[in-house]
Amino acid sequence: MSEGKTVRVQQIASGNGRKPGQQATLIGLGLNKIGRIRDLQDTPSVRGMLRKVAHLIKVED
Repeated sequence: MSEGKTVRVQQIASGNGRKPGQQATLIGLGLNKIGRIRDLQDTPSVRGMLRKVAHLIKVED
């Protein structure tokens, strides 16, 4: 994975009522409202975070 590679992530569902770890992961990704979009570095740690909340987000490479 190169340094310049990014992934665009959009939150499509709320973190309210989810397990505390999932809600904290959304905040760590910079997502805390439905519809918010972030461009993140494509690193293994970010990919792991995305996998943890895959049901709450939409990922575009």
